[in-house]
Amino acid sequence: MIPMVDLKTQYLALREEIDRGILQALEATQFILGPNVRAFEEEAAAYLGTGHAVSVASGTDALHLALIAAGIKPGDEVITSPFTFIATAEAILYVGAQPVFVDIDPHTFNLDPERVAAAITPRTRAILPVHLFGQPADMDALTKLAEHHGLTMVEDCAQSFGAQSGRRQTGTMGAAGCFSFFPSKNLGCYGDGGLISTDSADMAEHLRVLRNHGSWQRYHHSELGYNSRLDEIQAVILRIKLKHIDDFNKGRRRVAQRYSQALATIEGVTPPHEAVAGEHVYHQYTLLSPHRDKIMSALQAAGIASAVYYPIPLHQQDVFAAEYHGVQLPIAEHVASQCLSLPVYPELADADVDRILEAIRACLA
Repeated sequence: MIPMVDLKTQYLALREEIDRGILQALEATQFILGPNVRAFEEEAAAYLGTGHAVSVASGTDALHLALIAAGIKPGDEVITSPFTFIATAEAILYVGAQPVFVDIDPHTFNLDPERVAAAITPRTRAILPVHLFGQPADMDALTKLAEHHGLTMVEDCAQSFGAQSGRRQTGTMGAAGCFSFFPSKNLGCYGDGGLISTDSADMAEHLRVLRNHGSWQRYHHSELGYNSRLDEIQAVILRIKLKHIDDFNKGRRRVAQRYSQALATIEGVTPPHEAVAGEHVYHQYTLLSPHRDKIMSALQAAGIASAVYYPIPLHQQDVFAAEYHGVQLPIAEHVASQCLSLPVYPELADADVDRILEAIRACLA
């Protein structure tokens, strides 16, 4: 079986260092906000090129706390994508704000800046772009919009650690960047974990209070806070993996380029588009095909995993059904009906990529 992602192979390659680091953390017995958490935050900030990095318990928490720290309040509108994981919209709802879904670019699957511009109202307070599948959103256009209208930008970087827009890392172009370290991510831990990047010292300090029960000093609580702290053992793992993230991303790009070169010659599939202005890190390799179900069945029969991210756009989810009844976002709906993600991970061998391609080619012959 060729899986969507092979976490075991990656672990085995780093096992000696990871196991040693975990044992040292166990012996130190500083499990909450310990030295590895502090070191990881410093190392992540240096890698991203941002002033501060504040770790939290998950990518969802990163979005939630970043919106609070950015001052988004009940009644505010936040423009975002309908073609993403639901955590993006959940975080907006958590702060009492209103998600405003606008349609996506048909090539990158990210927010379309022209549609964002058309959706801005007097209640709009923020834009929340998603760097979907590791492809940076059009940050130049979105940043100009935000600056022109006085809006806050919070980036959803859950799938884009190490991706670049121009020469800047995703997560460094807005008020805050929100990362997930779910195990299958480009930089993943062995449980849940998240991070918020920001150049604002005031926001970083506020985030540290929010993640720790609203406490700036033990048993002193200045506001309603949350229990959202990265585990010390997960920080050990992330520190080790961070040293390899560029190689991990190069491996993903190698696989993606092999896929795209071959798929461009196969009728009935459209490989993902890579925008010239950014560097895609391929958290997912997602093609489009009207023959999606047929391809999935052929891959399954050949012992090859595949997945659909995401089959139902957010505006069509049950949780939004009443409020967004009748709303049509045709590009997101079309992409959701045809998208198919193939296995992509740094350790995927060229021979296995070719085996996947041959199964697709034979299916569509």
